Amino acid sequence: MSERVYLFDTTLRDGAQTTGVDFSVADKVAIAEALDELGVDYVEGGWPGANPTDDSFFLAPPKLKNASLVAFGMTRRPGRSAENDPGLAPLLNSQASAICLVGKAWDFHVDVALEIPHEENIAMIRDSIAYAKERKGEAMYDAEHFFDGYKSNPDFTLACAKAAYEAGARWIVLCDTNGGTLPDEVERIVREVTEHIPGTHLGIHAHNDTENAVANTLAAVRGGVRQVQGTINGLGERCGNANMMSVIPSLMLKMGFDTGMTDEGLAQLTHISRMLDERLNRNSNRHQAYVGASAFAHKGGLHVSAVAKDPKTYEHIEPELVGNQRHIVVSDQAGRSNLLARLKEFDIVIEDESKIRLLLDKVKEKEFEGYAYDGAEASFELLARKALGEVPDYFRLSRFRVMDDRRWSARHELVTESEATVTVNVGGQEVMRVAMGNGPVNALDVALRQALVECYPNLEDMHLVDYKVRIMPPRADTTGTDAVTRVVIESSDSEGHRWSTVGVSANIIDASYVALRDAYAYKLYREGVR
Repeated sequence: MSERVYLFDTTLRDGAQTTGVDFSVADKVAIAEALDELGVDYVEGGWPGANPTDDSFFLAPPKLKNASLVAFGMTRRPGRSAENDPGLAPLLNSQASAICLVGKAWDFHVDVALEIPHEENIAMIRDSIAYAKERKGEAMYDAEHFFDGYKSNPDFTLACAKAAYEAGARWIVLCDTNGGTLPDEVERIVREVTEHIPGTHLGIHAHNDTENAVANTLAAVRGGVRQVQGTINGLGERCGNANMMSVIPSLMLKMGFDTGMTDEGLAQLTHISRMLDERLNRNSNRHQAYVGASAFAHKGGLHVSAVAKDPKTYEHIEPELVGNQRHIVVSDQAGRSNLLARLKEFDIVIEDESKIRLLLDKVKEKEFEGYAYDGAEASFELLARKALGEVPDYFRLSRFRVMDDRRWSARHELVTESEATVTVNVGGQEVMRVAMGNGPVNALDVALRQALVECYPNLEDMHLVDYKVRIMPPRADTTGTDAVTRVVIESSDSEGHRWSTVGVSANIIDASYVALRDAYAYKLYREGVR
């Protein structure tokens, strides 16, 4: 039987310290429930008494089925008893089932920040852990700056950890608080600590300031710790915390540990990673290990040939194990194997070798113009199906005009308005529409949609969810001001489908139109409109 390693997620506290991240109570509840479904052992909900959001969360916390809800706080203050400390009271009175208390473990901080005798700091840890265990049944000691302290004064730092253990702490969490310790140091120090405290009562909490948080976490497990802490997508202050999206599969699939998580839970990692980014309204990191959209993407033709024969050649695990999928990128570096593999994803079969070569040449020609299909799958599918004659011309644009008007309103407010006029041949008729919008692209989208919905009502529930612009480096035969613009538009509909399309032109509005045209055409084709 595999050894057990316990998972402790700190996203709701450490993650909230990320620059630009501000969880609402609803966010915290949704994330806690998702982590519970995932199968982690502990969900740290925050610090009761520290801010109104955490207070509201702990006032009516979600009912977790699998995980223990943990309240985070600080050991008692100097000169007070644990029973009468106002900082401990909100934690102990909360509905959390376990308490994690941070306390100093570096003599430098005790001397300079607290300015108290070393013995008093040790007593604060012992008293607080004993009282929290008495009140809640499970208490943990978060040994702040443990590795810095150990390297400075190992006797004192070990005395802090042993005091918590002797007071009944279920876990003594060794913290690399400034992220400055390297993996070999972590493993060596953990092994030395296990000579005094069993590894079954030790945890690791690593920050990512040297890009070693995941490596340090795994090194600590090799050294003997049996609880790991981290956050979804590595959120956290400064450079972040250990990324649980990498730690969990590495423990399970690479090191053979039992984390208590089922295979079904493991397969939810990609989903929960992207769910968090959606709630934070930010783009996911495509290149994130295990769960990123490019984690199992193959671009070079030679690689794809090998992957087609044996996926293990360039993939360290099967993507489906973590809920991800293989992605064959079609690009100007592509060979025949890329193209065939990508066509297979869309259930497109081309047996005529000459058509395959023509399509491959077309892709390379388009990418020379500035197109990129690795982030615009819908445009690539349309390109391939048009080559087979499967996609009709749903409409033809005769002309469009977009104007911006910046002026002072009657209320003496500065306003900028966009107006688009389009003339479209649809259903055998010439249709002209004029529309206002929040910016030129929105105005163009609204005008085009108005012209098309009478013939194609399917387009009414479609909307744009993301818009990206990139100015492409000028080619050798152009100057800097002649550089083309690439626009990628992500669209969705009421059924939750999402698709991306690309347009390229020297004119940003024209590039936007091309991406919009593909977005409409893909929606209509996917819904069977012929």
